[in-house]
Amino acid sequence: MHDNTYLPDHFLRHIAAIMPAHLSMDEFVASCRRPLRRSIRVNTLKISVAAFVARMQPLGWQLDPVPWCDTGFWLSREDESVPLGNTAEHLSGLFYIQEASSMLPVTALFACEQTRRDGMLLDAAAAPGSKTTQIAALMENQGMLVANEYSSSRLKVLSANLQRCGVTNVGMTHFDAKVFGQWLPETFDAILLDAPCSGEGTVRKDEDALRNWSIESIDEIAAVQQGLLESAFHALKPGGVLVYSTCTLSLQENQAVCQSLQDKFGDAFSFDSLADLFPAAEKACTPEGYLHVWPQIFDSEGFFVARLRKQHSVPNTMFKPGKLGKFPFLPLPAKESEPMLREIEAAFGVVPQGNLFGRSEEIWLFPQLFEQVQGKLRFDRIGLKLAETFKKGYRLTHEWALAYGDGASKGFVELDIADAREFMMGRDVWPEQEAAGTGEVIVRYQGHTLGMGKWVGSRVKNALPRELVRDNNLFV
Repeated sequence: MHDNTYLPDHFLRHIAAIMPAHLSMDEFVASCRRPLRRSIRVNTLKISVAAFVARMQPLGWQLDPVPWCDTGFWLSREDESVPLGNTAEHLSGLFYIQEASSMLPVTALFACEQTRRDGMLLDAAAAPGSKTTQIAALMENQGMLVANEYSSSRLKVLSANLQRCGVTNVGMTHFDAKVFGQWLPETFDAILLDAPCSGEGTVRKDEDALRNWSIESIDEIAAVQQGLLESAFHALKPGGVLVYSTCTLSLQENQAVCQSLQDKFGDAFSFDSLADLFPAAEKACTPEGYLHVWPQIFDSEGFFVARLRKQHSVPNTMFKPGKLGKFPFLPLPAKESEPMLREIEAAFGVVPQGNLFGRSEEIWLFPQLFEQVQGKLRFDRIGLKLAETFKKGYRLTHEWALAYGDGASKGFVELDIADAREFMMGRDVWPEQEAAGTGEVIVRYQGHTLGMGKWVGSRVKNALPRELVRDNNLFV
């Protein structure tokens, strides 16, 4: 029990006034004081669910399915000596540590035929990347996903998670999400707005989450949420789908925000009922068809999810094109791109998918739909950096290896557990069971990529980025 969890009396009175009659305040308080069950989501860009379950069973991992996410599991481990983030499977991007309730919004977004895997999607508040990587996996790296994050301090974490999970179809932006309705009206086939909120539902993982809670702050946040939702609605194509979600409980930030959009645009959209989204979803369903997940219902964090469909256009008084600087990339000419792609295929047996662009001594792989937003939005990062060039050629990047290395049919070296640990600690390795090769090599452990190296005689020289080097408490 979290006996020190701060639950102020004025917060509890507020909750008691809005909680559905069939739910118990005593159970609510008891749930808030109970630690969260640990949960993870399998990254199907790298491994199937069945293969992941089979791989982890001998290690004593008990995986209990999360009913609203086909790739989500509650996890308990026999051996907790190695931190979950230091396991080989996490370092290789085979899973993402994600709270079970936070998997709900993306499930709702993709549980309708309008959300196309090869379309143009927006994650309007993306960091740290749990839902962004979940969307990218369901898109199977097709189409393009714009992942926006307003907080500059969180961009680096978002980028690192995208790279670790092998995501290639994302363009990262750094704006107040209100700009999307202004700059990109009716551009996106589907949008997730997991809005910034008061975080009332997160008290089970942060015992001080409610330390500064007040009704006044709730009302201020709700006003921001209304502006974000209106902007997202303008950025959505007619016929498109938008999911609005929060990890909070107050009606002001949830039902009232949805109602404000309904009051403004009337029959321009309709809300879907989510009562049948998964077995037992009706336990959390409101009369409007939203999911209002109280922590005691599914033994999870508190969460709110609503899904709307845009029926027709509305006048957009927000529209105001943004000012863009000079775009620093140029398409790579065919005489340069085609030989490079042939060389990569010859060396590794895989062909990178996308459009090649160059900037200074860098070559980048952009999503194929990038041209739809080119010149309309400033990006912090687009796709992945494929290679760095120098006078005598080019050097493939670590992020390329994470995205394509698992599919390589040649040009890789398999390490045993001792060498894999050494590699992740930033050291060179001498694989005993592998015949020495030449040039760049993908470094793998149990079939999944750890990074890039280079053969120097019988030694593989370590090319792991310094910020990814770990201590010696690695793997199970």
